Amino acid sequence: MAPFFSTKSISIAILILGMLISNQEAYGHGCYKSIISFGDSLSDTGNLFHIYPPDKPPESGRWPYGETFFKHPTGLYSDGRLIVDIIAQSLGLPFLEPFIGGKNTNASSRNFSKGVNFAVAGATALNLSFLERSGIFNPLTNVFLGTQLDCFKEFFATFCKTNPDCKTFLQTSLILVGEIGGNEYNYAFVQGTDIELIESLLLQLSATSASRSKYELIKLGASTVTVLGNLPIGCAPYYLSYYENSDEKEYDRKTGCLNWLNGFSEHHNDLLQMELNCIRGLYPHATIIYGDYYNAAMRIYLSPNKFGFTSVFRACCGAGGPYNYNASALCSTPPATVCDDPSQYVSWDGIHFTEAAYRWIAQGLLEGPYTIPLIRTVCSLISRTSGPSEY
Repeated sequence: MAPFFSTKSISIAILILGMLISNQEAYGHGCYKSIISFGDSLSDTGNLFHIYPPDKPPESGRWPYGETFFKHPTGLYSDGRLIVDIIAQSLGLPFLEPFIGGKNTNASSRNFSKGVNFAVAGATALNLSFLERSGIFNPLTNVFLGTQLDCFKEFFATFCKTNPDCKTFLQTSLILVGEIGGNEYNYAFVQGTDIELIESLLLQLSATSASRSKYELIKLGASTVTVLGNLPIGCAPYYLSYYENSDEKEYDRKTGCLNWLNGFSEHHNDLLQMELNCIRGLYPHATIIYGDYYNAAMRIYLSPNKFGFTSVFRACCGAGGPYNYNASALCSTPPATVCDDPSQYVSWDGIHFTEAAYRWIAQGLLEGPYTIPLIRTVCSLISRTSGPSEY
């Protein structure tokens, strides 16, 4: 597979800014005028889809992906919109353009002034060569966070040549990264990596996901940075199927999730927040936000009926078994079948969420209380300090 970006060696930078504003009054003040996104399949709006050849698309480029909202596959790993799409619509912005365009895309017609997405499904936070030395291999892409950041810097330098007020563009952009780092765990666990080695990655991943490389985005002019934490992976059909066992003590009595895997996610998030506190001390002029993906999603598992879900752990699209997940017959591969109503399901394909679940997670981040500090307070500050601009 051809490289996505040039893989120059680069220290991996901050993971950035999170999800903003849900009340209409804040939107009316034009708090954020564009979105810049980094990450993996939770936020990839088509980059991996365009990397692959048209005759051999990735899973997200095949039916039934996209069936609910777009009515055809567009490279999103869900039945419909992702969190970044829902955020964009809430802000009155268009859906995010993937930075990589298709072969038939007219480059001159692509307008990134309202947002650009560098996220690539399957991407890792850590350098691929480092992971491979640890025996962890990425089967999907050669992209990691550093290459995404490299590409952003090249884009930003070009953008600034034609937009002298480009710093304001960055200051008034909703820069979101995340979650990223989860794929390191996904690959390591299923590839049989020793658990002690996986645990040793925790500190490196939390540091990388928080910032690492002299916080380049802040230096370029970003004034608000949100880092998104890890999800409760012990609730995913992917892991529930892989680690299925009869020991009731391993499962949370309230949710049915695997305790030890969720504990792993919580430990990751605790270390991540410690790193963020360090960054706050180094850059007191910047606003550093933690986006609590874990608890924004966990409330769904704790009270699924409250959110309209009748199927919590069975994937909507899959090939049987207790969780309707089969690693040998993924969602777009026969004999997998798709459920009649994805809105009743939390999980789309055993790994990714349905659009219905993504909507609730996005709402929890936008309206609170799942960001620290709360998004609304940050938005009002941005609105006061940034004047109107057009790009």
